[in-house]
Amino acid sequence: MAAHSPGWSLDVRDPEFIQAFQPLWGWLYDHYFRVQTSGWEQIPEGQVMLVGSHNGGLAAPDMFMMIYDWVRRFGAERLVYGLMHPKVWAASPPLAALAERAGAIAAHPKTALAALDRNASILVYPGGAQDVFRPFSQRRQICLGDRKGFIKIALQRHLPIVPAVSWGAHETLLVLADIYPLVERLHDLGMPWLLGIDPEVFPIYLGLPWGLALGPLPNIPWPRPIATQIGTPIYFEHYGADAARDRTYVEVCYRQVRDHMQQDLNRLIAKHGDG
Repeated sequence: MAAHSPGWSLDVRDPEFIQAFQPLWGWLYDHYFRVQTSGWEQIPEGQVMLVGSHNGGLAAPDMFMMIYDWVRRFGAERLVYGLMHPKVWAASPPLAALAERAGAIAAHPKTALAALDRNASILVYPGGAQDVFRPFSQRRQICLGDRKGFIKIALQRHLPIVPAVSWGAHETLLVLADIYPLVERLHDLGMPWLLGIDPEVFPIYLGLPWGLALGPLPNIPWPRPIATQIGTPIYFEHYGADAARDRTYVEVCYRQVRDHMQQDLNRLIAKHGDG
């Protein structure tokens, strides 16, 4: 692991920094986003893999509210690391630096396994940029990006998967469309990428501070109510290296997690309204 590279060190996480920011997160939680949450009593003791679906652009307010709830309930000393797309460090260095001190590490199997070796839990958002910038029309759909690496890690390390879904953050900015295929084609014709990186998404959205924004630019979320829910832990029938290498079984486990999360999201929408 390249410890000198941003996002690749487990030692940047700072419990004092996390605790110092709890009052600010608490104010945002209670007054700005007016969060309603449930299900935290279902998290078992020991290591877990929290698997979430998030909204709201790079600000991802539902993700930060989840982390606030974790610290509020378990304290900063119960280790949890959040896997964040490595390109965030290039796209928004100040935001990435703050997230890293709060426990964000680069989303990669090596970092995830290293965190687990420290007896930490991990928070994974497999859908990545496609999830956090998914268009408003897709707000009712769980998006895990068809990425299955998290399933393999859970199987290898005998981890229960704890679903973490949210509703409402899709209104903190309004993603009209993702025109990545078009912009990718223009890049093939010689147009350089924004910031020199391939962002994997290229949203058109209405949000602060830009008004109408093109591309995965950092945003300030509008104040909108957010609901979060921790689902019942998912335990698979088989674990171990052989299970993790079985592509068919990995696919079955992936669909089980996705369907479970979709059911949780459906219940959350039914409870809080289809915004």
